[in-house]
Parts: sequence; structure tokens; C-alpha cells
Amino acid sequence: MSFEKYQKRRLRLSSLSVILSIAMILFMLGLLGLLVLQSKTVSDNFKEQFEISIFLSDKAKKEDIAKLKKEISNKSYAKKVTFLSKDEAYKIYIKELGEDFMQELDENPLKNNINLYVKAPYFDLKKIESIEKELLKNKFIDDVSYSKATVKNINGIVKKISFWLLAFSGLLSIIAFVLINSYLRLAVYSKRFTIKTMQMVGATKRFIRKPFLYRSIKLGMVGAILAIGVLSTILYYLNKRYPSLHLYQNKEKIALLFVVIFLLGILITWISTYFATRRFLKLKTDELYY
Repeated sequence: MSFEKYQKRRLRLSSLSVILSIAMILFMLGLLGLLVLQSKTVSDNFKEQFEISIFLSDKAKKEDIAKLKKEISNKSYAKKVTFLSKDEAYKIYIKELGEDFMQELDENPLKNNINLYVKAPYFDLKKIESIEKELLKNKFIDDVSYSKATVKNINGIVKKISFWLLAFSGLLSIIAFVLINSYLRLAVYSKRFTIKTMQMVGATKRFIRKPFLYRSIKLGMVGAILAIGVLSTILYYLNKRYPSLHLYQNKEKIALLFVVIFLLGILITWISTYFATRRFLKLKTDELYY
């Protein structure tokens, strides 16, 4: 094998290792990004399952209940509104507890109620208390019941999870930059004598830097496309196997995440190569050996 072929083969292997390294790091960042997006979707769905019971006055007629249900459904905070009559509540009570309290009573003491499920942005204790005050102004509503402790606990857990996910995302981003920077610095380091030779024959810094930047950006783009391809494949199969996860619920945000990954592939490689070439351009000839 000639020296020229050996050099070309070595260059291809070096490029491939850099591409795979960039792809792996960007894949991990993208996977974490998808986890952050999905955790938001899961937490929102969980919040929107929280039930607020609105107990109605016995004076409320069917027409009044229907009108009230429609009014609540049209509110900006309402995700879902259902009606549960006192007779249906009585049947559920017997089924779940196995006791018939009506044997000792003359009439059903339970009340007709409307179950309200608020949208995720309104799942906050102050906002729910404000909604409660607004509802209680209606003459056909006797009481509004929900667990304040549950609201506090859920919001507290969600905030903690979000904080640690964001903190881990930031840490992984820094690690990603450092690793990609190291790979590209090594790639430029292997060409340090070529850089110095070009500089000695009168080539400008911009002229010397240009091919290195072009090559690194190309490697970053290929690595990013590879990472996006793997992420898309995993997302497709997970969505196909577990449709209940609603992985494509945030299509716009997922598309934006992929754009960010692609731009990161370009940006990180450009910055790393720029400063690596800048460093070697400043070195004296005798410093190239260290």
C-alpha cells in the first residue's frame, strides 16, 4: 500500500470516528430532549385527570343543570366536564363499598354533581381556588370539593422532575461540547505541520482556516443527520408499539428539537475548529512538537 493511499484511508477512518462521535453525543442530547418533551406531555395529561366535584343544589332542575354544564364547558380553564346524578352516584357507592345506606334512610342524601377537569396550565392551587370562588357565586352550586394537598404534591413533584431534567440537560450539553471539541482539536492537531507549512509560504489565516471549517461543518451535519435519523426511527417504533404514550402529540416541538440538533452539530463543530486552528496558527515552529 502506497503512502498516499494509507493517508487517504487514515483520513476516512478519522472522519468516520468523528462523525460517529458527534452522532452519538447529539443522539444522547436529542434523546434527553425528547424525554423532556414527553415528560411535559405526561405531566399535563396527569394533571388533566384531576377531578373537581361541583355539588349542585336540590333546587336545580334539569334545564338549570344543562345550562350550568354548558357555561362551565365554555370556560377557558375547562378541559372536560361531566355530569353525575345522585342515582348514578348511589349505584357507584354500592358497587365500590358493598353497603346500601338507603336501607336506613328515606331518601338518597347524595347530590347531583358536575365533575370538572381543568386544563394543565390552570392546575395551580391559586388558580383552582379562584375558579372555586367563581363557581360558588352560582345559586345552583352548594359546594366545590377537591384535594388541595394533592394539587400541591403533584405540582411539587412535577417541578422537581423538571428541574433535574433541565439540570441534566445543561450538564450533558456541556459534556457534549467538550467531547466534540476534543475530537476536532485532535483532528486539527494531526494537521498542525500542514498548517504551519501553509503559513510559512504566505497563506493567510482565513485561507488556512477555511478548509478545516468546511470539513468540520460537513462532519457535524452528517453526524447530526445520523443522530436525527436514529431518533426518528426509535420514535416511530415506540409510537407504533405504545400508541397510548401519544409521542407525536407535540409534532411541532419535536420538529424544532431536530432543527436544534442539526444546528448544534454545525455550531459546535464550527466553534471548536475555529479556536483549534486559531491556537495552532499562533504556535511557533518549535512548539509544534509538544
